[in-house]
Amino acid sequence: MIGSTIRIIEETGSTNADLAQSVRDGDVREGQWLVARRQNAGKGRQGREWFDGSGNFMGSTLVRLDEGDPPPATLSFVAALALHDAVFERLHSIVEPMLKWPNDLMIEGCKLSGILLEMVGDFVVVGIGVNLAQAPEIPGRLTCAISDYTNAPGVDEFSKELAMAFEERVHDWRTIGLRETLTEFTICSQHWIGETTTVHDTDGSRIEGVFAGLEEIDGGLRLRLADGSQRVIRAGDIL
Repeated sequence: MIGSTIRIIEETGSTNADLAQSVRDGDVREGQWLVARRQNAGKGRQGREWFDGSGNFMGSTLVRLDEGDPPPATLSFVAALALHDAVFERLHSIVEPMLKWPNDLMIEGCKLSGILLEMVGDFVVVGIGVNLAQAPEIPGRLTCAISDYTNAPGVDEFSKELAMAFEERVHDWRTIGLRETLTEFTICSQHWIGETTTVHDTDGSRIEGVFAGLEEIDGGLRLRLADGSQRVIRAGDIL
């Protein structure tokens, strides 16, 4: 990456959609960030809507895929680690933020953020939402905001901190390699080897097993099943 640039706008439909269109128009480079103070058509993983809360962070950035880069989907781990870096500095003396596979940042079992990746040509658009000032009420899910624990940072300030952390994590992903990124993710995560784990698969089924680590090639979740076999989950939610 050649330094991050951050553009903050008052309102848009979706920062991901805006950057995707910029890629199609050919007027982009890696490291660009688009941040909106309000977003009226944001979305999360698996088609979920993303809460548009005043004072929260809603932004997207671009990574251009180069020959030899790890699989593009693994940028979700990069983004999650960058979020952990930015939030940890504010909260570690109060409470410990932890990562939940595949890319959620959690505090005391409550969801703080969301990440969405979209491929457009040679670029990956990385969309990130963080509850800085307020958390949504989502049926069946616990949520939280940084303001629940300490003074919430402003969007401008947090944008700079996150962009710097993301740039450093992308550099490591490329130069040190995916294995180190996944190792760092595991260290910062709430999962441990041998933990009983239930995954809600994308087809609606529930799969229970024992957490056996992450696949080194793409970060898939390895589950050891009751019959001793192993299954790799590449999309789904841990319950």
